[in-house]
Amino acid sequence: MTLSYVISGFAVGMLVGLTGVGGGSLMTPLLTLIFGINPAVAVGTDLAFASVTKMTGTFAHRFGGTVHWQIVKYLSLGALPAAVLSTFALKYFGALDKEIGLIIRYSIAGSVLLTVVAILFRSKMQSWITAHPERQLQGSGLVIATIASGAILGTLVTISSIGAGAIGATLLVLLYPRLSPAEIAGTDIAYAVPLTAIAAFGHWWLGSINWELLAMLLLGSLPGITIGSLAARAVPEKILRVLLATTLTGVAVKLVF
Repeated sequence: MTLSYVISGFAVGMLVGLTGVGGGSLMTPLLTLIFGINPAVAVGTDLAFASVTKMTGTFAHRFGGTVHWQIVKYLSLGALPAAVLSTFALKYFGALDKEIGLIIRYSIAGSVLLTVVAILFRSKMQSWITAHPERQLQGSGLVIATIASGAILGTLVTISSIGAGAIGATLLVLLYPRLSPAEIAGTDIAYAVPLTAIAAFGHWWLGSINWELLAMLLLGSLPGITIGSLAARAVPEKILRVLLATTLTGVAVKLVF
């Protein structure tokens, strides 16, 4: 079983490197469906996994100057309190209870489907918002929308471990269409570091992190991410996007039924 976890970590890491989609969209359903891990434990372990990997990515983007810290601050103002409140809600209702586990499972499925929408239609949404500058938010309206987006993402990430990747990046594209792809990626990763750290700490408090499993996943994922990143240029982006979207849709359906 230990080797299976390492191989799974490698496979997910490689897909993350190839596609740039957050590992939660892949890892959490994998742990739940293939290995039969309790949904809350799958979420908690994946959040701890994400907090480590995203921290490394943030350092790289910081040195590259691709992080907009003001946007990170607004997102964090919404995301971090939402993560804390979601943790207390899970504690109150019982994160490891069977009934709550079913709700978490459905929330994972919903987050996966949102990720599919983000993967398939992000470029079209970006083109539309760029072609209609009058629809773009400005000033205080933009600040409020960013904080609200952070709150939604904070809730999604804490409950399902999914949302800080493709969904977060898509929201940034819609709110800040003038940012370059590198700036979108850097800002998205930067705000996700404190969010996943707080959410992971909350799940540690809830007792829903499997530390041995986490170590095995990291052991496999780090070389997987490296190899996937190096191979990404050789694989057409459109093929990857369709393949990933199809796979995730099947995962979401399986989670529900």
